Amino acid sequence: MTHTFPIFITQDQDGMYFARLPLLPGCHTQAKTLPTLLKRIKEAAALCAEVQKAKHQPMPSQKFIGVRQIEISL
Repeated sequence: MTHTFPIFITQDQDGMYFARLPLLPGCHTQAKTLPTLLKRIKEAAALCAEVQKAKHQPMPSQKFIGVRQIEISL
């Protein structure tokens, strides 16, 4: 069975990329390039999904709508 998950990707000031998959607890990774990041987050997602399955927990799902970036003044 195939599952689709939204992921969040950010980049720090040093150029490092970070990805997290909020529907699977603890599922995150980092890399220097986007292709490597995407490969790693898929691997991490598969491992986290196996943990969900081993714990007999249902696989979470949500429909992806979109992401917005906001700016605030402090």
